[in-house]
Amino acid sequence: EVQLQASGGGLVQPGGSLRLSCVVSGLNFDDYAIVWFRQAPGKEREGVSCIGRTPSPDTYYADSVKGRFTMSSDSAKNTVYLQMNSLRPEDTAVYYCGAGLLYGTSWYMEYEYDYWGQGTQVTVSS
Repeated sequence: EVQLQASGGGLVQPGGSLRLSCVVSGLNFDDYAIVWFRQAPGKEREGVSCIGRTPSPDTYYADSVKGRFTMSSDSAKNTVYLQMNSLRPEDTAVYYCGAGLLYGTSWYMEYEYDYWGQGTQVTVSS
């Protein structure tokens, strides 16, 4: 059974930082692209960042988070991380991690991913 377990969300003040984790089990970690999406209240789910699968593990970011968020992976732990700095109120959302084969470069499209975690809430507020 494939499982993705996201954690690390919480309440943080504007300008603060959080690190999200996603532990993946039940699939060959290096064969899958892992993505972070987020969904704010009343809005559609949007792609935040993605690490492609080997042998070309490029990292992609949404324009809204470039320079503030950094995605990384630890194959030994089957875990990806999303380091979020300089957080803004508009970053408030439920953050989901997903896994898929991602044959192309449309990493920001939900249909590219077959498996999803349960989400972790990030709230940026003073």
